[in-house]
Amino acid sequence: MTGSVPPRLLRPRALRPGDLVVIASLSGPLSAAHEPNVERTMAVFERMGFRVRRAPLLEAGRRHWWSAATPAEIAGEFNGLLRDPEVRAIVASDGGQTALGYLDLIDVEAIRADPKPILGYSDISLLHLALHARTGLVGFHADMAVPGFGGHWQSAPMARQAELEKLYSMLLTGTGAIGALPASPSWECWRSGRVEGPLIGGVINRIVLAQATPFALPLERFDGAVLFWEETGGLASHVWSYLQVMRHCGILDRISGMVVGVPREIGGLEPGVSPTLPEIVLDALGDRDIPVLGNVEFGHAGPNLPLPVGIRAGLDARRRTLSLLEPAVAPHVLTGPVG
Repeated sequence: MTGSVPPRLLRPRALRPGDLVVIASLSGPLSAAHEPNVERTMAVFERMGFRVRRAPLLEAGRRHWWSAATPAEIAGEFNGLLRDPEVRAIVASDGGQTALGYLDLIDVEAIRADPKPILGYSDISLLHLALHARTGLVGFHADMAVPGFGGHWQSAPMARQAELEKLYSMLLTGTGAIGALPASPSWECWRSGRVEGPLIGGVINRIVLAQATPFALPLERFDGAVLFWEETGGLASHVWSYLQVMRHCGILDRISGMVVGVPREIGGLEPGVSPTLPEIVLDALGDRDIPVLGNVEFGHAGPNLPLPVGIRAGLDARRRTLSLLEPAVAPHVLTGPVG
């Protein structure tokens, strides 16, 4: 581990009551069956005290192949939201397979001039990683409209919904550190230890894909990082292979700790027959003695604990705690100009 100085973070401006949050199609299409999820998401953010509207491409039935629109159309709408001073946060409607098609079309100067929280996971992981690499933007690996706020949240107990709503509101509006994220009995210590470092991560296949593009994070950005990842679908052998890619390119030699999300629909993890996910992770790590916390609630398996990319975190795997040690947003006077 080289111990290089971490990049300067670009924190979005903290939201205030009445600020405008826009739900946008940043990747996959919206089906008619999921239209109620968007309405429920709007209600969640309205309860937090924000105004909410939909971007024009977020229209049930609109699609181009597997996407909500062509990559150029999605980038055009996204850039318009980035440039609009009234828009204070952007929430992805869903994941998908489209972000790779427009990483080179994003107006990064608009982000530098007026950074805004961008919320999402899955395919949106690519946006967080690429924009963090290019601008230092803190990306919000957090819930989206269809599978998250309007889906998984609705099936969670009311107490959990209230806890998450308060957490998200604090993260978007508060300029103090959140501290310890709410833990649950599902969290597991796969290798003990305590470290602090910037959060870097997303869906594991998107981390690997991002590193194969010109928008990859320089390897030194992983120095001392707490790498978080999750996966959905595919096979256990694929997860092992992605970890091996990160070993070969030097990422695993640089990170200080690892947080693994709850797996979802991964084949080849049958108890008593196949290796367990902890066994796969520890096999890839080898003799790298870093703490690993597993089965944490972020990603595709349910309501997401928000993990802001680039924010310094504290990980204590033995005690099963994960803490946000810095604010994810900045006071108004410390950000770029807004209209």
